[in-house]
Amino acid sequence: MSRAAAYVRSLDPELPGSIWTLELGTLVNFFGSGLAFPFLAIYLHNVRGFGLGTAGLVLGTNGLVAVAAGPTVGPLIDRVGGRLTLGTSLVVSAVGWGLMPLVRQPWHAFVLAAVGGAGTGVFWPSVSVLLVGLTPAAKRHTAFAVQRVAINLGIGLGGLAGGLIATSSDPGSFTALFVVDAATFLAMIFVLPLVPQPETELEVEPQTGGYRRVVRDRVFVTLLGLNVLFIAAGYAVFELLPVFAKNHNGVSERWIGVIFFFNTMALVVAQMPVARLVEGRRRLKMLAVMPASFTICWLVVLAGGAWADGTAAALVFVLAAVGFGLASCFHGPTQAALVADLAPARLRGRYMALSSMSWEVGFVVGPAVGGFVLAAEPLALWPLAAGVLAASVAFVLRTERRLPAALRVTPKQ
Repeated sequence: MSRAAAYVRSLDPELPGSIWTLELGTLVNFFGSGLAFPFLAIYLHNVRGFGLGTAGLVLGTNGLVAVAAGPTVGPLIDRVGGRLTLGTSLVVSAVGWGLMPLVRQPWHAFVLAAVGGAGTGVFWPSVSVLLVGLTPAAKRHTAFAVQRVAINLGIGLGGLAGGLIATSSDPGSFTALFVVDAATFLAMIFVLPLVPQPETELEVEPQTGGYRRVVRDRVFVTLLGLNVLFIAAGYAVFELLPVFAKNHNGVSERWIGVIFFFNTMALVVAQMPVARLVEGRRRLKMLAVMPASFTICWLVVLAGGAWADGTAAALVFVLAAVGFGLASCFHGPTQAALVADLAPARLRGRYMALSSMSWEVGFVVGPAVGGFVLAAEPLALWPLAAGVLAASVAFVLRTERRLPAALRVTPKQ
Protein backbone atom coordinates (compact mmCIF):
# COMPACT_ATOMS: atom_id res chain seq x y z
CA MET A 1 0.00 0.00 0.00
CA SER A 2 1.36 3.42 -0.95
CA ARG A 3 1.95 6.07 1.69
CA ALA A 4 -0.96 8.10 0.29
CA ALA A 5 -3.33 5.13 0.40
CA ALA A 6 -2.15 4.22 3.90
CA TYR A 7 -2.77 7.78 5.07
CA VAL A 8 -6.27 7.89 3.58
CA ARG A 9 -7.20 4.56 5.19
CA SER A 10 -5.77 5.74 8.52
CA LEU A 11 -8.35 8.57 8.61
CA ASP A 12 -10.77 5.92 9.89
CA PRO A 13 -9.50 2.33 9.72
CA GLU A 14 -12.85 1.01 11.00
CA LEU A 15 -14.65 1.88 7.76
CA PRO A 16 -15.03 -1.10 5.39
CA GLY A 17 -12.51 -1.33 2.56
CA SER A 18 -15.36 -1.25 0.05
CA ILE A 19 -16.15 2.31 1.15
CA TRP A 20 -12.61 3.43 0.34
CA THR A 21 -12.84 1.73 -3.06
CA LEU A 22 -16.14 3.47 -3.79
CA GLU A 23 -14.72 6.82 -2.74
CA LEU A 24 -11.65 6.35 -4.94
CA GLY A 25 -14.01 6.11 -7.91
CA THR A 26 -15.91 9.12 -6.58
CA LEU A 27 -12.68 11.12 -6.38
CA VAL A 28 -11.83 10.40 -10.02
CA ASN A 29 -15.38 11.15 -11.13
CA PHE A 30 -15.55 14.50 -9.38
CA PHE A 31 -12.16 15.56 -10.66
CA GLY A 32 -13.92 15.69 -14.03
CA SER A 33 -16.88 17.54 -12.55
CA GLY A 34 -14.57 20.12 -11.01
CA LEU A 35 -12.77 20.44 -14.32
CA ALA A 36 -15.89 21.31 -16.29
CA PHE A 37 -18.88 22.39 -14.21
CA PRO A 38 -17.48 25.60 -12.67
CA PHE A 39 -16.86 26.86 -16.19
CA LEU A 40 -20.17 25.85 -17.77
CA ALA A 41 -21.84 29.24 -17.28
CA ILE A 42 -18.73 31.01 -18.63
CA TYR A 43 -18.72 28.65 -21.63
CA LEU A 44 -22.37 29.33 -22.40
CA HIS A 45 -22.20 33.10 -21.83
CA ASN A 46 -18.71 34.12 -22.93
CA VAL A 47 -17.98 31.52 -25.61
CA ARG A 48 -21.38 30.70 -27.10
CA GLY A 49 -22.88 34.13 -26.47
CA PHE A 50 -25.98 33.10 -24.50
CA GLY A 51 -27.44 35.59 -22.02
CA LEU A 52 -26.83 35.15 -18.30
CA GLY A 53 -30.50 34.35 -17.77
CA THR A 54 -30.35 31.62 -20.43
CA ALA A 55 -27.16 30.21 -18.93
CA GLY A 56 -28.83 30.09 -15.52
CA LEU A 57 -31.84 28.29 -16.99
CA VAL A 58 -29.55 25.71 -18.59
CA LEU A 59 -28.03 25.01 -15.19
CA GLY A 60 -31.51 24.88 -13.75
CA THR A 61 -32.64 22.41 -16.43
CA ASN A 62 -29.90 20.04 -15.33
CA GLY A 63 -31.33 20.11 -11.84
CA LEU A 64 -34.98 19.99 -12.97
CA VAL A 65 -34.51 16.73 -14.84
CA ALA A 66 -32.56 15.32 -11.91
CA VAL A 67 -35.54 16.18 -9.69
CA ALA A 68 -37.73 13.88 -11.78
CA ALA A 69 -35.11 11.16 -12.29
CA GLY A 70 -34.31 10.55 -8.61
CA PRO A 71 -37.80 9.64 -7.33
CA THR A 72 -38.48 7.67 -10.50
CA VAL A 73 -35.49 5.41 -9.92
CA GLY A 74 -36.00 5.10 -6.13
CA PRO A 75 -38.30 2.03 -6.27
CA LEU A 76 -35.92 0.37 -8.76
CA ILE A 77 -33.02 0.88 -6.38
CA ASP A 78 -35.06 -0.76 -3.61
CA ARG A 79 -35.53 -3.79 -5.88
CA VAL A 80 -32.13 -4.24 -7.57
CA GLY A 81 -29.75 -2.30 -5.31
CA GLY A 82 -27.63 0.75 -6.02
CA ARG A 83 -24.72 -0.69 -7.97
CA LEU A 84 -26.52 -1.40 -11.26
CA THR A 85 -28.34 1.94 -11.29
CA LEU A 86 -25.11 3.76 -10.40
CA GLY A 87 -23.32 2.28 -13.41
CA THR A 88 -26.18 3.31 -15.68
CA SER A 89 -26.13 6.86 -14.35
CA LEU A 90 -22.42 7.19 -15.09
CA VAL A 91 -22.90 6.23 -18.74
CA VAL A 92 -25.78 8.68 -19.18
CA SER A 93 -23.81 11.52 -17.57
CA ALA A 94 -20.82 10.82 -19.80
CA VAL A 95 -23.00 11.27 -22.88
CA GLY A 96 -24.52 14.54 -21.67
CA TRP A 97 -21.24 16.20 -20.71
CA GLY A 98 -19.13 14.68 -23.48
CA LEU A 99 -21.34 16.21 -26.19
CA MET A 100 -21.41 19.70 -24.62
CA PRO A 101 -18.70 21.04 -27.03
CA LEU A 102 -21.21 20.58 -29.88
CA VAL A 103 -23.52 23.27 -28.43
CA ARG A 104 -24.21 26.10 -30.87
CA GLN A 105 -27.79 27.05 -30.05
CA PRO A 106 -29.50 27.36 -26.67
CA TRP A 107 -31.71 24.33 -27.34
CA HIS A 108 -28.60 22.19 -27.77
CA ALA A 109 -27.48 23.17 -24.29
CA PHE A 110 -30.91 22.50 -22.80
CA VAL A 111 -31.06 18.99 -24.32
CA LEU A 112 -27.60 18.01 -23.09
CA ALA A 113 -28.22 19.56 -19.68
CA ALA A 114 -31.33 17.37 -19.48
CA VAL A 115 -29.32 14.24 -20.34
CA GLY A 116 -26.70 15.13 -17.74
CA GLY A 117 -29.45 15.85 -15.22
CA ALA A 118 -30.94 12.40 -15.73
CA GLY A 119 -27.56 10.88 -14.94
CA THR A 120 -27.16 13.08 -11.88
CA GLY A 121 -30.63 12.31 -10.58
CA VAL A 122 -29.92 8.56 -10.65
CA PHE A 123 -26.34 8.88 -9.38
CA TRP A 124 -26.99 10.39 -5.96
CA PRO A 125 -29.58 7.99 -4.52
CA SER A 126 -27.68 5.04 -6.02
CA VAL A 127 -24.34 5.93 -4.48
CA SER A 128 -25.99 6.90 -1.19
CA VAL A 129 -27.77 3.56 -0.89
CA LEU A 130 -24.48 1.76 -1.56
CA LEU A 131 -22.66 3.84 1.04
CA VAL A 132 -25.33 3.36 3.71
CA GLY A 133 -25.71 -0.35 3.04
CA LEU A 134 -21.97 -0.97 3.31
CA THR A 135 -21.46 1.03 6.52
CA PRO A 136 -22.44 0.20 10.12
CA ALA A 137 -25.02 2.65 11.49
CA ALA A 138 -22.61 4.06 14.08
CA LYS A 139 -20.09 4.97 11.36
CA ARG A 140 -22.42 6.52 8.80
CA HIS A 141 -21.58 10.09 9.76
CA THR A 142 -17.91 9.25 9.11
CA ALA A 143 -18.70 7.54 5.81
CA PHE A 144 -20.59 10.60 4.58
CA ALA A 145 -17.68 12.77 5.73
CA VAL A 146 -15.26 10.65 3.69
CA GLN A 147 -17.58 10.96 0.71
CA ARG A 148 -17.52 14.74 1.05
CA VAL A 149 -13.71 14.66 1.19
CA ALA A 150 -13.53 12.58 -2.00
CA ILE A 151 -16.03 14.79 -3.81
CA ASN A 152 -14.44 18.05 -2.83
CA LEU A 153 -10.86 16.92 -3.31
CA GLY A 154 -11.81 15.88 -6.82
CA ILE A 155 -13.67 19.13 -7.48
CA GLY A 156 -10.82 21.21 -6.04
CA LEU A 157 -8.11 19.58 -8.10
CA GLY A 158 -10.34 19.62 -11.16
CA GLY A 159 -11.26 23.27 -10.69
CA LEU A 160 -7.59 24.23 -10.35
CA ALA A 161 -6.70 22.32 -13.51
CA GLY A 162 -9.72 23.73 -15.34
CA GLY A 163 -8.69 27.26 -14.48
CA LEU A 164 -5.31 26.64 -16.10
CA ILE A 165 -6.90 25.18 -19.24
CA ALA A 166 -10.02 27.26 -19.88
CA THR A 167 -9.85 30.55 -21.72
CA SER A 168 -12.80 32.32 -23.30
CA SER A 169 -10.73 33.21 -26.38
CA ASP A 170 -10.19 29.52 -27.19
CA PRO A 171 -13.37 27.42 -27.46
CA GLY A 172 -11.19 24.33 -27.87
CA SER A 173 -10.02 24.69 -24.28
CA PHE A 174 -13.59 24.06 -23.12
CA THR A 175 -13.83 21.04 -25.42
CA ALA A 176 -10.93 19.52 -23.52
CA LEU A 177 -12.69 20.12 -20.20
CA PHE A 178 -15.92 18.41 -21.26
CA VAL A 179 -14.23 15.44 -22.93
CA VAL A 180 -12.08 14.71 -19.87
CA ASP A 181 -15.14 15.09 -17.65
CA ALA A 182 -16.97 12.45 -19.72
CA ALA A 183 -13.96 10.14 -19.42
CA THR A 184 -13.97 10.38 -15.62
CA PHE A 185 -17.61 9.29 -15.47
CA LEU A 186 -16.67 6.18 -17.42
CA ALA A 187 -13.58 5.64 -15.25
CA MET A 188 -15.71 5.27 -12.12
CA ILE A 189 -17.49 2.31 -13.72
CA PHE A 190 -14.28 0.27 -13.47
CA VAL A 191 -14.29 0.33 -9.65
CA LEU A 192 -17.89 -0.90 -9.34
CA PRO A 193 -17.03 -4.63 -9.71
CA LEU A 194 -14.83 -4.19 -6.63
CA VAL A 195 -17.75 -2.81 -4.57
CA PRO A 196 -20.04 -5.56 -3.24
CA GLN A 197 -23.79 -5.33 -3.29
CA PRO A 198 -24.83 -4.73 0.36
CA GLU A 199 -26.52 -7.80 1.79
CA THR A 200 -29.34 -5.74 3.27
CA GLU A 201 -30.32 -4.64 -0.22
CA LEU A 202 -30.58 -8.22 -1.42
CA GLU A 203 -32.37 -9.77 1.54
CA VAL A 204 -35.28 -7.47 2.23
CA GLU A 205 -38.71 -7.92 0.70
CA PRO A 206 -40.56 -5.09 -1.01
CA GLN A 207 -42.46 -2.99 1.52
CA THR A 208 -45.96 -1.69 1.04
CA GLY A 209 -46.76 1.99 1.11
CA GLY A 210 -43.94 3.21 -1.09
CA TYR A 211 -43.63 6.97 -1.34
CA ARG A 212 -46.91 7.48 0.52
CA ARG A 213 -45.27 6.08 3.62
CA VAL A 214 -42.12 8.15 3.09
CA VAL A 215 -43.92 11.49 2.79
CA ARG A 216 -45.85 10.77 6.01
CA ASP A 217 -42.52 11.06 7.83
CA ARG A 218 -42.92 14.73 8.78
CA VAL A 219 -39.44 15.10 10.23
CA PHE A 220 -37.92 13.78 7.02
CA VAL A 221 -40.06 16.09 4.88
CA THR A 222 -39.01 19.06 7.03
CA LEU A 223 -35.36 18.15 6.54
CA LEU A 224 -35.95 18.01 2.79
CA GLY A 225 -37.44 21.51 2.79
CA LEU A 226 -34.53 22.89 4.78
CA ASN A 227 -32.08 21.22 2.45
CA VAL A 228 -33.72 22.90 -0.53
CA LEU A 229 -33.04 26.26 1.13
CA PHE A 230 -29.42 25.34 1.89
CA ILE A 231 -28.80 24.31 -1.71
CA ALA A 232 -30.71 27.07 -3.48
CA ALA A 233 -29.28 29.95 -1.43
CA GLY A 234 -25.93 28.31 -0.66
CA TYR A 235 -24.36 25.71 -2.92
CA ALA A 236 -26.19 26.74 -6.11
CA VAL A 237 -25.40 30.41 -5.60
CA PHE A 238 -21.74 29.50 -5.05
CA GLU A 239 -21.74 28.03 -8.56
CA LEU A 240 -22.74 31.45 -9.92
CA LEU A 241 -19.72 33.06 -8.27
CA PRO A 242 -17.39 32.35 -11.25
CA VAL A 243 -19.52 34.17 -13.82
CA PHE A 244 -20.13 37.02 -11.32
CA ALA A 245 -16.43 37.32 -10.54
CA LYS A 246 -15.38 37.34 -14.18
CA ASN A 247 -17.99 39.71 -15.59
CA HIS A 248 -18.52 42.05 -12.63
CA ASN A 249 -15.03 42.20 -11.13
CA GLY A 250 -12.73 41.19 -13.97
CA VAL A 251 -11.41 38.04 -12.26
CA SER A 252 -9.54 35.74 -14.66
CA GLU A 253 -10.29 32.05 -15.28
CA ARG A 254 -7.08 31.13 -13.49
CA TRP A 255 -8.16 32.94 -10.37
CA ILE A 256 -11.57 31.27 -10.62
CA GLY A 257 -9.80 27.91 -10.56
CA VAL A 258 -7.87 29.07 -7.50
CA ILE A 259 -11.10 30.14 -5.77
CA PHE A 260 -12.63 26.69 -6.25
CA PHE A 261 -9.39 25.00 -5.24
CA PHE A 262 -9.20 26.81 -1.90
CA ASN A 263 -12.90 26.22 -1.30
CA THR A 264 -12.59 22.49 -1.71
CA MET A 265 -9.23 22.19 0.03
CA ALA A 266 -10.72 23.89 3.09
CA LEU A 267 -13.37 21.20 3.20
CA VAL A 268 -10.89 18.40 2.50
CA VAL A 269 -8.63 19.48 5.37
CA ALA A 270 -11.41 20.16 7.87
CA GLN A 271 -14.01 17.51 7.03
CA MET A 272 -12.69 14.61 9.12
CA PRO A 273 -11.92 16.79 12.18
CA VAL A 274 -15.45 18.22 11.93
CA ALA A 275 -16.87 14.68 11.64
CA ARG A 276 -15.15 13.89 14.94
CA LEU A 277 -16.24 17.22 16.44
CA VAL A 278 -19.95 16.50 15.87
CA GLU A 279 -19.78 13.11 17.62
CA GLY A 280 -21.77 13.16 20.84
CA ARG A 281 -23.28 16.56 19.97
CA ARG A 282 -26.81 17.50 18.94
CA ARG A 283 -27.11 17.03 15.23
CA LEU A 284 -29.30 19.97 14.30
CA LYS A 285 -27.35 22.47 16.39
CA MET A 286 -24.25 21.39 14.48
CA LEU A 287 -26.17 21.59 11.20
CA ALA A 288 -27.27 25.17 11.97
CA VAL A 289 -23.62 26.24 11.94
CA MET A 290 -23.62 25.80 8.16
CA PRO A 291 -26.35 28.25 7.02
CA ALA A 292 -25.25 30.77 9.66
CA SER A 293 -21.72 30.68 8.25
CA PHE A 294 -22.95 30.77 4.64
CA THR A 295 -24.72 34.01 5.50
CA ILE A 296 -21.44 35.60 6.54
CA CYS A 297 -19.69 34.30 3.42
CA TRP A 298 -22.21 35.95 1.08
CA LEU A 299 -21.81 39.26 2.88
CA VAL A 300 -18.05 38.98 2.31
CA VAL A 301 -18.70 38.35 -1.40
CA LEU A 302 -20.98 41.39 -1.46
CA ALA A 303 -18.19 43.53 0.02
CA GLY A 304 -15.63 42.22 -2.45
CA GLY A 305 -17.96 42.63 -5.39
CA ALA A 306 -18.83 46.21 -4.45
CA TRP A 307 -15.37 47.58 -3.59
CA ALA A 308 -12.69 45.54 -5.34
CA ASP A 309 -11.66 44.46 -8.83
CA GLY A 310 -9.25 42.01 -10.44
CA THR A 311 -6.80 40.36 -8.09
CA ALA A 312 -8.05 42.21 -5.02
CA ALA A 313 -11.59 40.97 -5.63
CA ALA A 314 -10.28 37.45 -6.27
CA LEU A 315 -8.55 37.42 -2.89
CA VAL A 316 -11.77 38.48 -1.14
CA PHE A 317 -13.64 35.72 -2.98
CA VAL A 318 -10.98 33.20 -1.95
CA LEU A 319 -11.59 34.19 1.68
CA ALA A 320 -15.33 33.71 1.26
CA ALA A 321 -14.77 30.40 -0.54
CA VAL A 322 -12.61 29.07 2.30
CA GLY A 323 -15.30 30.00 4.82
CA PHE A 324 -17.91 28.36 2.62
CA GLY A 325 -15.86 25.16 2.45
CA LEU A 326 -15.37 25.04 6.22
CA ALA A 327 -19.08 25.58 6.82
CA SER A 328 -19.98 22.82 4.36
CA CYS A 329 -18.16 20.32 6.57
CA PHE A 330 -21.15 20.32 8.94
CA HIS A 331 -23.61 19.14 6.28
CA GLY A 332 -22.72 15.53 5.44
CA PRO A 333 -22.04 14.20 8.97
CA THR A 334 -25.29 15.70 10.27
CA GLN A 335 -28.06 16.03 7.69
CA ALA A 336 -27.05 13.16 5.39
CA ALA A 337 -26.37 10.73 8.23
CA LEU A 338 -29.65 11.69 9.93
CA VAL A 339 -31.62 10.97 6.76
CA ALA A 340 -29.91 7.57 6.52
CA ASP A 341 -30.88 6.77 10.11
CA LEU A 342 -34.50 7.83 9.56
CA ALA A 343 -34.86 5.55 6.53
CA PRO A 344 -36.15 1.98 7.03
CA ALA A 345 -33.94 -0.48 5.14
CA ARG A 346 -36.78 -1.55 2.85
CA LEU A 347 -37.49 2.03 1.81
CA ARG A 348 -33.93 3.26 1.71
CA GLY A 349 -33.89 3.80 -2.05
CA ARG A 350 -36.98 6.00 -1.85
CA TYR A 351 -35.69 7.99 1.11
CA MET A 352 -32.36 8.58 -0.61
CA ALA A 353 -34.10 9.44 -3.87
CA LEU A 354 -36.17 12.16 -2.21
CA SER A 355 -33.15 13.38 -0.26
CA SER A 356 -31.22 13.67 -3.52
CA MET A 357 -34.21 15.38 -5.09
CA SER A 358 -34.04 18.11 -2.45
CA TRP A 359 -30.53 18.90 -3.69
CA GLU A 360 -31.70 19.01 -7.27
CA VAL A 361 -34.69 21.22 -6.49
CA GLY A 362 -32.25 23.64 -4.90
CA PHE A 363 -30.04 23.48 -7.97
CA VAL A 364 -33.07 24.28 -10.13
CA VAL A 365 -34.24 27.24 -8.08
CA GLY A 366 -30.82 28.67 -7.24
CA PRO A 367 -29.33 29.05 -10.75
CA ALA A 368 -32.64 29.91 -12.42
CA VAL A 369 -33.45 32.72 -9.99
CA GLY A 370 -29.83 33.69 -9.38
CA GLY A 371 -29.03 33.99 -13.09
CA PHE A 372 -31.79 36.53 -13.63
CA VAL A 373 -30.89 38.42 -10.45
CA LEU A 374 -27.29 38.64 -11.67
CA ALA A 375 -28.47 39.93 -15.03
CA ALA A 376 -30.69 42.59 -13.42
CA GLU A 377 -28.49 43.69 -10.49
CA PRO A 378 -25.41 41.54 -9.74
CA LEU A 379 -24.87 42.87 -6.21
CA ALA A 380 -28.45 42.08 -5.18
CA LEU A 381 -27.93 38.32 -5.31
CA TRP A 382 -25.64 38.07 -2.28
CA PRO A 383 -27.75 39.84 0.39
CA LEU A 384 -30.85 38.06 -0.95
CA ALA A 385 -29.21 34.65 -0.52
CA ALA A 386 -27.80 35.67 2.86
CA GLY A 387 -31.26 36.62 4.11
CA VAL A 388 -32.75 33.25 3.11
CA LEU A 389 -29.94 31.36 4.86
CA ALA A 390 -30.16 33.46 8.02
CA ALA A 391 -33.89 32.74 8.27
CA SER A 392 -33.31 29.01 7.80
CA VAL A 393 -31.20 28.83 10.97
CA ALA A 394 -34.25 29.35 13.17
CA PHE A 395 -36.18 26.61 11.37
CA VAL A 396 -33.28 24.16 11.82
CA LEU A 397 -33.20 24.74 15.57
CA ARG A 398 -36.99 24.45 15.90
CA THR A 399 -36.96 21.08 14.12
CA GLU A 400 -34.74 19.46 16.74
CA ARG A 401 -37.50 18.83 19.27
CA ARG A 402 -39.43 16.83 16.64
CA LEU A 403 -36.62 14.33 16.15
CA PRO A 404 -36.83 10.91 17.82
CA ALA A 405 -34.77 11.17 21.00
CA ALA A 406 -32.45 8.35 19.90
CA LEU A 407 -31.46 10.27 16.75
CA ARG A 408 -30.84 13.74 18.19
CA VAL A 409 -27.17 13.14 18.92
CA THR A 410 -24.49 11.94 16.50
CA PRO A 411 -23.16 8.51 17.61
CA LYS A 412 -19.80 8.57 19.35
CA GLN A 413 -17.37 5.67 19.20
